[in-house]
Amino acid sequence: MKSYESLANYCKEHNTTLVAVSKTKPNSAIEELYNQGQRIFGENRVQELVDKEATLPKDIAWHMIGHLQTNKVKYISAFVDMIQSGDRTSLLKEINKEALKSQRKIDVLLQIKIAQEESKHGWDIAQLKELLSNGLLEKYENINFRGVMGMATFTDNETQVSQEFKNLKSYFDQLQSQYFSNISTFDTISMGMSGDYELAISAGSNMVRVGSLLFGKRS
Repeated sequence: MKSYESLANYCKEHNTTLVAVSKTKPNSAIEELYNQGQRIFGENRVQELVDKEATLPKDIAWHMIGHLQTNKVKYISAFVDMIQSGDRTSLLKEINKEALKSQRKIDVLLQIKIAQEESKHGWDIAQLKELLSNGLLEKYENINFRGVMGMATFTDNETQVSQEFKNLKSYFDQLQSQYFSNISTFDTISMGMSGDYELAISAGSNMVRVGSLLFGKRS
C-alpha cells in the first residue's frame, strides 16, 4: 500500500486527477480517504455504487468505471458524476435517454480498446472515427463527451504497457483535433491503475484509477 498523501501529492504535481477505486471496499475505508480530502471514487458494479451513494457524503463524485449494462443505467443516471466506460452506441443511447429523464447532462469517456486481451472492452479506433464522421455527437444532447479511457494489457512487459498508453494518447489527440476541436471540455485521458500509473502519467494520462495501492489487496 501507498500512503494517500504521497499518491495525492504525486498526482497533483503531475496535474493528474486521482480516482480512488473503492470497489468491494467498505464504507469505513472510503470515509478514511474522504477525511483526508479525497472526493472522487470509482466503482465497477452498479448495485454497490447505488448502495454507497445512498449512505456516504453527498459531495463525493462517483465514477462508474466498469463495463455497464444498458438496463442498469437508470439506477445511476440521477447522480453519477462520470461514466468512464462508454464503449458502444447502445450504451450511449441509453445514457442519453436516462440523462434526459433526470434533466441533466452526464459526463462520459469513450472507452477505447488498447489491450491485446479479448476480455477487455472498448471501441476499435477506426470504428469510432467512422461513427463520429457520421454524426455520432449530434445524437446525444444529454451527454458531455469528456475524453477517452483505456486499460492496458495485464502484463509485466512495461514496454508493451507504455506503448499501449502512448497509443491511447495518440488516439485522444486525433479525436480532439478532428472531432472535438470546438469542445473545450474534451480534455480527459483516463489511463493507469495501481501497477502502472507512473507509466501512464509519463505517456500523457491526466486521470488515474487507483485501488489496491490505496486500499490494499482485494479478498
